[in-house]
Order: sequence, then C-alpha cells, then structure tokens
Amino acid sequence: MIHGVIRDPGLGAATGSHKPEAQDVAGTTTEAAAETAIGEDKPLAVAEARPAPGSDAAKAQSRLRPFLLAVLPPLLGVAFLVLVWEIIAYKNTAFPSPMTTLEEAIKVFSDPFYQKGPNDQGIGWNIYASLKRVAVGFGLAAVVGIPLGFLIGRFKFLSGMFNPIISLLKPVSPLAWLPIGLLVFKSANPAAIWSIFICSIWPMIINTAIGVQRVPQDYMNVARVLNLSEWKIVTKILFPSVLPYMLTGVRLAIGTAWLVIVAAEMLTGGVGIGFWVWDEWNNLNVPHIIIAIVVIGMVGLILEQILVSLAKAFTYEDAGN
Repeated sequence: MIHGVIRDPGLGAATGSHKPEAQDVAGTTTEAAAETAIGEDKPLAVAEARPAPGSDAAKAQSRLRPFLLAVLPPLLGVAFLVLVWEIIAYKNTAFPSPMTTLEEAIKVFSDPFYQKGPNDQGIGWNIYASLKRVAVGFGLAAVVGIPLGFLIGRFKFLSGMFNPIISLLKPVSPLAWLPIGLLVFKSANPAAIWSIFICSIWPMIINTAIGVQRVPQDYMNVARVLNLSEWKIVTKILFPSVLPYMLTGVRLAIGTAWLVIVAAEMLTGGVGIGFWVWDEWNNLNVPHIIIAIVVIGMVGLILEQILVSLAKAFTYEDAGN
C-alpha cells in the first residue's frame, strides 16, 4: 500500500490565490480606516483654526471689530471723494488735483499767522476773525432767543402774538439782512454780526418754545397744587424738561451762524475766512479756495461736536441723533 498525499493543482492554486486576496482585503480595510481617520481629523483642524469663544484671540477680534466698523467706512468715503476729485482734475486741467492742493495746504499751514498788511494775513487770523464774529452774534441770539422761547411757550397770548412774526421772518435769506445791517450800523463788522444774530435766533426760539409746550400737564398741575412761584416753575420744572429741546436749537443755530458769516464776509470784506475765499478767487488761486472749503467744513464739524458733547453731558437723551 502506498501512502502519500495527493496534491490537487487546482486546490493549491485556489489556496494560494486566496491568501493574497485576504491580504488585499486587509490592506483595503486598513486604507479605508486611515482615510476615515484622516477625514475625521479635517473638521478638528478647522475647529482648531478658529479661536475659542473665551480665548484671548476671540477677545481681541471682538475688540477689533467695532474699531474697524468705526474707522473703515469713513476712510472708504474719503478715498471715494479723493478718487472723484482726481477724475475731475484729470478731465479738467484748470481744476487742481488732490496732490497739488495738498502741497499748497502744506505751504498755507506752515505759517498760518503771518501779517503783511490789513488785507494780507494768514489763514489762522482769518479763522479767528470769523469765529469772533460768530461768538458775538451767536451769544446775542442765545441771550435773546432762549428767554423769548420760554415766554412764547409758556403764555398763549405771547405765542399768538409772535408766531406770525416768526413765520414771516424765518424764511428770509441771511444775505437779505446784510443791507439792513449796513444801513443801520454804517460798518461792515456790526452788519455781519447782525446777520448772524437775526438768522441764528429762530432755531433757539422755536425749539425752546416747543420744549415748553411739551412739558407734561401733570407737572404743571402739581406746581399749581403746591402753589409754586413762576421762578420755581421755570427753574425746577420747565428748564430740566426743556433742556434737550433748547440744546437742539443751539446746535442748529451754530450751524446757521457759521454758514452766514462766510457769506457775509464775502460781501463786506475785511479779515475773515469768507473774505479769504473771495480774495483767492479774485487772484484765481483755486487750490486755496478748496483749502478754505475744507477748513470751513472742519471748523463747523468741530463746533457741532462741541455742542453734541455739551448736550450729552447735560441730558440723558442721545444728543447725537
């Protein structure tokens, strides 16, 4: 009897081919697992790139965002204005470019307080002269207009008496009052102050009167029950309630006063930012005119912001709106 092992070639082939197939399946499973692991790592990597809500980076971003929102839009607005200006200067060679105007502005502000004669002074002296006229005319308008507004708002008889006069004179152009001032005062400087006074008094009167009329009637009833004097009613009830309206009228008046003085000085001459603009136009110095326009706007903005800060300091309302 012969003992031996009969090997089937087909079985051997099948067996031999089965082992590599198992290895391929294992390799494929391993690669799939690796890809799954790598796929799971990707969101983690993205999550690690973002700062945690309570981290220092997140706090820095939260602090930086309001700053960018406050600074970036104005910068883009200025850049847009300069771009339009550059296009206009490119199309019209007589119009100075932003760079030419900047070079002239450096020269002008390098010595703003020079004096070479009564009609040849630096831009600093011209701004000072205009602000001095505005202060006098605006101060007189406040001294007259605010008390008159209290009286008109407090008493119906005075309201009926002065309302037609205010409605008639308020729309009159500021320059229409200048000849009256020249006729009465016989001098350019008082005439310019008169124009400022008559044009800036109306916002103070109207806003103060409206504020008095909007005081709640309950307050006045309590004052009547307590038998308060008129002085106590004004100082303890009316003035605190009317203050926001009054400061709004003051803000409107200062803008009107600054507009009027520029127009009045163009006609009356002398020293002032308005006269400086007109004099530079007569000399065909267009870059200086543009510089004066920017200066007028900046001074008006500063005056406005001073009064806004004053209003916020004395009222609980948002005076910036």
